Amino acid sequence: MTEIRFYHLFSVTLENALPVLLEKVIERGWRALIITDSIERVVELDTRLWTYDPSSFLPHGMAGDEDVDSQPILLTHKDDNPNGANILFLVDGAKSKHVGKFEMCCLLFDGNDASELIKVREAWTSFKNEGHKVIYLQQGPSGKWSEKRTIRD
Repeated sequence: MTEIRFYHLFSVTLENALPVLLEKVIERGWRALIITDSIERVVELDTRLWTYDPSSFLPHGMAGDEDVDSQPILLTHKDDNPNGANILFLVDGAKSKHVGKFEMCCLLFDGNDASELIKVREAWTSFKNEGHKVIYLQQGPSGKWSEKRTIRD
C-alpha cells in the first residue's frame, strides 16, 4: 500500500513549502508528479519553482512540454503519470484515482481553511479504510514538521 503523508500548512504557504519538499525528492533520486486543480495553477507553480531560491535549481517541467517523460519533477492538472514518478503530490484540493500506484503520496493543505480541513479529514478516513499507511505532519511555528496522531483544527 501507499504511504500517504498529510502536510498541514500553518505558518508557511504551499508556494514556500513545496520547493523544500521537492529538494528532498531530488536529493533522494526520486521522481515527483505534482497534481493541482488547473493549468493556470500549473503555470503559477512552475514560475515559483524557477524563482523560489536564486542559488537553487529544481529540474522540472509542465504538462504539455515535449520532454515530460524525462522530467524528475512534473507539474500537471491531469490525473496521469507521464514522467513515471514514484512520489505523488496533491495540492490545491486535487485528487487522484491512482494514489495506490505510487510509493508515497504527499497531500499538502492549508491548516487555516476550515472547509479544506473537512475535505482532508474525509480523505484521511478514506485512505485509511483502503489500507494505506497514513501519516499526519503538522507544521510548528518554526516551520518544522512533526508527526501527530490525528488531524485537528
